Amino acid sequence: MRKTILAVPALALVMLTDPSPVLAASFPAVRGSGGAVVSPEATSTTVGLDILRAGGNAVDAAVATALAMAVVHPEAGNLGGGGFAVVRVEGQLATLDFRETAPAAAHRDMYLDEKGEPRPGASWVGPLAAGVPGSPAGLQELHSRFGELPWSDVVKPAIVLARDGFLVTRRLNEAVEGTRERLARFPETAAIWLPGGEPPAVGSRVFLPDLAATLEAYADQGREAIQSGHIARAIATASRRYGGILTIEDLASYQPVWREPLRFDAFGWSFASMGLPSSGGFLVGGSLQLLERLGYAHEMPRGARRAHMLAEVWRRVFADRVLLGDPGSTQAEPTALLAGDRLARLAGSIEAEQAMPSERVAGGDHAELFELLERLGPIREPSETNHLAVADIDGNLVALTTTLNGSFGCGLLVPGAGFLLNNEMDDFATVPGRPNAYGLIQGPANEIRPGRRMLSSMSPTLAWKGDESITIGGRGGSKIPTAVAQALLGLLTGEHGLQESIDTPRIHHQWFPDRIGYEDDALAPETREALSGFGHLLAESSGLARVHAVRRLAGGDFEAAGDPRGPAVGGIVDPEP
Repeated sequence: MRKTILAVPALALVMLTDPSPVLAASFPAVRGSGGAVVSPEATSTTVGLDILRAGGNAVDAAVATALAMAVVHPEAGNLGGGGFAVVRVEGQLATLDFRETAPAAAHRDMYLDEKGEPRPGASWVGPLAAGVPGSPAGLQELHSRFGELPWSDVVKPAIVLARDGFLVTRRLNEAVEGTRERLARFPETAAIWLPGGEPPAVGSRVFLPDLAATLEAYADQGREAIQSGHIARAIATASRRYGGILTIEDLASYQPVWREPLRFDAFGWSFASMGLPSSGGFLVGGSLQLLERLGYAHEMPRGARRAHMLAEVWRRVFADRVLLGDPGSTQAEPTALLAGDRLARLAGSIEAEQAMPSERVAGGDHAELFELLERLGPIREPSETNHLAVADIDGNLVALTTTLNGSFGCGLLVPGAGFLLNNEMDDFATVPGRPNAYGLIQGPANEIRPGRRMLSSMSPTLAWKGDESITIGGRGGSKIPTAVAQALLGLLTGEHGLQESIDTPRIHHQWFPDRIGYEDDALAPETREALSGFGHLLAESSGLARVHAVRRLAGGDFEAAGDPRGPAVGGIVDPEP
């Protein structure tokens, strides 16, 4: 018999309702011996813990937590989006790709005007921006292969939340307010999330009967309930009504794909992460392996040379990212880009105290690109992704990241189905060489093609060394891989524990724009001065990614750590005494 101990210290509760980018002290990691769950919401974390307590394994708990997030965290939790999972169950490693796909009617120029210029908002607002959802098929497929509890038991907690209602937090209220304009464009969405023209009040209870009915059908029929029948017709009808191209055939033909994990070693640890169509595993793996070659562990913590190494490494791996895309269209394979001789050449191109301008990385003259970025001005930086980490008492691990892309996806809630559609088509290269919503430069390998999966930065990752293991990932768009890498580095170098590794202020570089973004307190004044002397441009940033992780210690105990940038709640299941 297991009992649930949900440890939510005072600061964690503050972060749930009032997340802040200001990092000082944080709540300690939750620690115990019976398994652990971390997610962005107290309600969804409790669901996962209850599943572990009921005898479910890490996969059962992860899927139940993800479905609860689809109810209580609607800006990113979803049935209308997609994601990736990296799992280790009974020693078996596997990765599941349930990323969205381009509809059959999609084509390369679908978001361009007659002059070949992107139409404002076309790949961002409304169902034309939506890829074919992968979450319904993906979550069931994950459970079907590795879960232990009956499927209906795993879905039931989400049904109860949607049917019986849940309380609106300040975080949810502010998320709706921040996306008010997009949500108000669609009466079906506004009826639920802007009742009377205003976001649901903090402390009020939201009931989602249509979503409850969809989840009940999903519990009974599985993915077919959403990929066919009246729910699929509702999706296609709503899409067509607002100029979208999703069809019943698109939905019925969607399939998740089991792929080989992207594996690598660094700092004495072994890793498994997500391969294409995610670039996240490549970016994390390339970063860690290059930093090990460069002697990162021997440099002064939080000093200029470490920050310089990070920026120069990221400048190179993000430049390589432009070659990547769907496995069927990619111009390079991550394993080839991570080959030892190639990494040695990249490491050799990094000077100890001299920044290399981004237009020189990967060759060529990018002057036109710099001019374009100047004309475009600041890039909006959406970050509405969910990451959850789960480990069970038997040592099974799950790192699961799902997303709608922007907050509340494309803004359209499917009437009669109760969930929002994604705007993941923006993750394709609308125009190769132009930045997307995250400022990422996309290449021809990521052009829109029917049935293709758009490139992602999601970075669910597992790591292990002896009897110790970690499940980790984050939310924050293009900044996920750099945040995950930095959190891991604190552990790999032995300088920090789990929570401190996540708490430590971070920096970010992604090739373009050519600058180091840094959180408050990440770089001391003298460090910033030294970096400027190396030739780096710097800009303070408060919007870096948030990382969640669970660590299984060598003695068998678990730590659950959420990001104080918020929201995050971790909990532990302990055996009965």
